[in-house]
Amino acid sequence: MFTGDARRAVAFPLGGLGTGHVALCGDGALRQWQLNGPPNHAGLLPDSFFALRVSSLEPPDDVVRLLRAAPIAPHPDPAPNVSDADVPDADRRWRWPFVADTTFEAAYPFATVTYRDPALPVAVALEAHTPFVPLDAEASGLPLVRYRFTVRNDSAEFRHGFLLGALQNAAGWDGVTPIAGTRGAGYGGNVNRVLRRPGQTGVLMDHPALAEDDPAAGELLLWTDAPAAVLPRAHDTEALLRFVETLRLVAPTQLGDWSDASLRAALGPGASPMRAPSGPSPAGHTWDAGLAAAFALAPGESTTIDVVHAWWFPNRYADFDRFGPQQVYGQSRFWVGNHYATRFGGALDVLDAYLADRDRLDAASRAWADAVAGSDLPEPLRATIAAQPTLVRSPSVFRTADGRTFAFEGALGASTRNWNGDAGGSCPLNCNHVLNYEQALARLFPSVGRDMRETEFLVQAPDGSIPHRVVLPLYLPQLHGVAIGGPAAPALDGMLGAVLKTYRSVLDGAGLDWLGVQWQPLVALMSHISDKWDFTGDGVLRGEQPVTYDIALHGPNMFVGALWLAVLRAMQEMAALLGVEGDWGATFERAAKAYDELLWNGEFYAQPSTGEAYDFGAGCLSDQLLGQWWAHELGLGHLLPVERVRSALRAIVRYNLRTHFEPHGYRAFADGDETGLVVCSWPHGGRPAVPLRYCDEVWTGVEYQVAAHCFYEGLDEEGLAIVRGVRDRYDGTRRNPFNEIECGDHYVRAMAGWSLLTAWTGVRFDATAGTRTAGARPGRYPYVAGTSWGSLEVGMDGGISCSIHEFPSGSASGT
Repeated sequence: MFTGDARRAVAFPLGGLGTGHVALCGDGALRQWQLNGPPNHAGLLPDSFFALRVSSLEPPDDVVRLLRAAPIAPHPDPAPNVSDADVPDADRRWRWPFVADTTFEAAYPFATVTYRDPALPVAVALEAHTPFVPLDAEASGLPLVRYRFTVRNDSAEFRHGFLLGALQNAAGWDGVTPIAGTRGAGYGGNVNRVLRRPGQTGVLMDHPALAEDDPAAGELLLWTDAPAAVLPRAHDTEALLRFVETLRLVAPTQLGDWSDASLRAALGPGASPMRAPSGPSPAGHTWDAGLAAAFALAPGESTTIDVVHAWWFPNRYADFDRFGPQQVYGQSRFWVGNHYATRFGGALDVLDAYLADRDRLDAASRAWADAVAGSDLPEPLRATIAAQPTLVRSPSVFRTADGRTFAFEGALGASTRNWNGDAGGSCPLNCNHVLNYEQALARLFPSVGRDMRETEFLVQAPDGSIPHRVVLPLYLPQLHGVAIGGPAAPALDGMLGAVLKTYRSVLDGAGLDWLGVQWQPLVALMSHISDKWDFTGDGVLRGEQPVTYDIALHGPNMFVGALWLAVLRAMQEMAALLGVEGDWGATFERAAKAYDELLWNGEFYAQPSTGEAYDFGAGCLSDQLLGQWWAHELGLGHLLPVERVRSALRAIVRYNLRTHFEPHGYRAFADGDETGLVVCSWPHGGRPAVPLRYCDEVWTGVEYQVAAHCFYEGLDEEGLAIVRGVRDRYDGTRRNPFNEIECGDHYVRAMAGWSLLTAWTGVRFDATAGTRTAGARPGRYPYVAGTSWGSLEVGMDGGISCSIHEFPSGSASGT
């Protein structure tokens, strides 16, 4: 639970996979509106909120509140490079007062805000969620949010009132340009239409004056199935709140009939004397809309009120930064579309698909939340696993109309203003060396993992190499033989990861036919790597090796070396599955021996000094065993002597886990007396004049992979110390628990945190053998494995019992 100052930076993303999102914040407000257009962490859609009026006949009473608390005072020492604690409308004057306080709880995909105010005679809480079903990307890809309010009459008197849901028609807004009230660029000609169906009331919003291919063309929907009065068009918030103040329930008040039917009848024409404006909105303006859901409660009674926001924006353009040489394409806009818009014909279709499958979707979402919250995972692991899907469904990830999935490294934000502003996607696109750490997206949605591998091999160069960035649309020239950016040449670690991620998809159920299609690209990639870097034939990769630190390492090093060893083992396993010959096993034996002899310094794996800028030399690199972490993830066993692996891990934690930080000239992702694992240190001296780039930074993706590796090796205390450090930094007071940053917000490297679950529980699925395995830690745990998900319990004797949900199953679908 987040209370007091711990609510300050809490912003919980709500929205489907690849659909955009809005964040429910610790104070109860909705911020970070990113429904269409480029990612924009500062996106504010004014006049979109919830409010409450509570009345009674005797005693005569009428209390009104906005369902959000007053902005929390800024932290006296704000964290650098983050903006989640910002309240863009903090200085706004409102007609109604805020509630006195809020508390915030999260059990992904559910977020609960409890509103507290001594003047309110009712207790009010909101539970918000977007359906989330592991393995089912379509069911988890609905562009909507369901807000469920529970109102309980805690007084001794009969109470009635109205819950107001307000939403601005954002069709025409580019998602970035500031809006002043209802005035904004792109607005003018917006149309709000009342939706009335048996038991349902809503406002459907669009902007028919826009061209169909306009980037901001689309629809929004505000809906409830509670008895409700509707103000379909309003000039401002004042009108919306005044509308609620004027509402009357004449018949129920006079006759004492507070039934649902009576409330619905009373909320027809005449419930308010206010008149809504008519027609399209005036030039430069849009309309606000409000639904006022009525309730009536005897003492001790409670009710629930559902409000849904749904949206549909079909147009996405590849209008973001392009790495590599600048190309001139004239007036081409490169439409790529949104996948969800091909499933649904509009916002009402989205709603109807949800309503048709609501019980299953909500039950599955609840089952996942309960599996995590009710597990026996240590608290810092439980918090991390609960938060990982927020990265999967953040604006960093999107799906184009053809169904393919793409990812920015992150969403531009406070951490990127120094070089690229704070709106848009960071470092496009599908950066394979950053995604080398990702486990959550591919494990939660294996079909997405397969799709991203197919895209990776689709852009493979004729020489077998794979550029570490994808150019979209895919028919444009890819980054072959040109300087890419971050690093300049194709990243070797990213190419090695392509092999490992392919094998992961095979283990998760992609099938041998699928592997057969990828086999020749894999062989071509391996030939390229061997020819370019294994030029001595001893299995050791040498020469200039571009890597994820946006530089190249030189000469033998275990960061690249352990990845290479894992790749050789993975190729050996995949060749056996296909029944083809290969010498990868023999190469592995030579390479493992050579790397161990060359790089072991008696305590950890260092790098022979080359004198080149950015090499780490005698440094203790936190990522030195990234390949061994991958090997454990894939069930490939130890690549290097077990005791040396464990010694190196102990050294990484001993030397790189710090609890005090001074300014170091690069980005600060941990500061002051916080605890964090730095990228590299030189515990015995020898720090080069030009050290490894980013060596003094703290990256949560690296922290998670080291911690998970510690669990694989039985070093539980070391691993837990790292994860506790992350969670303490992201505790809500200065940083958002649901937004881990690096080069941008919602940084995809942080999805390495999913491996904590695999490492702690030992649960692994091998579709090729049709087996599931689990470790010996007794307890109850959530799991996602190939074609099923749910919870499992490991007994004291090592026996396993499961409660599972098989996939495929029925899912929400559209037209």
